[in-house]
Amino acid sequence: MSITQYSSLAKAYDTLNIGCDYDALADYLAKEIEENEKSKTLLVLDLACGTGKLTLKLRDRGYDMTGVDISEDMLSVAREECFKRGISDVLWLCQDMTDFELYGTVDACVCSLDSINYLTKISDVKKCFGLVYNYLIPDGVFVFDVNTPHRFKNVYGNNDYVLENDGLLCAWQNEYNEKSKMCSFFLSVFTENEDGTYTRQDEAQRERCYSRRQIEKALKDTGFEILGVYGDLSHTPATEENEKWYFTVRCKKDENSPNFRAN
Repeated sequence: MSITQYSSLAKAYDTLNIGCDYDALADYLAKEIEENEKSKTLLVLDLACGTGKLTLKLRDRGYDMTGVDISEDMLSVAREECFKRGISDVLWLCQDMTDFELYGTVDACVCSLDSINYLTKISDVKKCFGLVYNYLIPDGVFVFDVNTPHRFKNVYGNNDYVLENDGLLCAWQNEYNEKSKMCSFFLSVFTENEDGTYTRQDEAQRERCYSRRQIEKALKDTGFEILGVYGDLSHTPATEENEKWYFTVRCKKDENSPNFRAN
């Protein structure tokens, strides 16, 4: 997989990500879990949890949360927020989403903010899905989103953006290769110091564009039943014009499932 440490963005990530309504996303995820669960969901894994902002939103909604992320810097921000709020009941694990280990099964899993696209090989997507399958209880719910081909071609493309908020500025350059389906992001983060000067940090990241067919095949190959694919948080059916697709799937564990393991 393409390893993205978010070392430059960790402290600035939530400030710059002002376009994400975390409360609306947390409400959506909780609703998807509750409407599709077959038993009461208590333990939830937030895979590629980043700074843990969404993890804590779900924790505030009553779930027992585990957050997994590959970036120590991002998890450090999450732990700092827990310390400020006096929260000690969230388990944070610094692990790769294609090679993680939990202490036991979970009732549901979420993976948000296009984290799946950071897996730059379809084989890694299948590894990730297979691990989620293994750690979910039978009929456990998995909810995740991906960036769509429309977004890669028409929003990212070879466009440049500048994000600015609260003493932070991020200059963001994109390079999208239609043939390889790879998009490279070149980020320069400027943080304002107390004396009015700025500190610059540079970072490069990559995402891969996957078709809906590829994602659905990877899910079916790893034992998931697809319950719904939506184009927004209002359950609008997914189309090719959406910028994101939201998948809700169920872990089917029986002798006919691809990853079934007898106890």
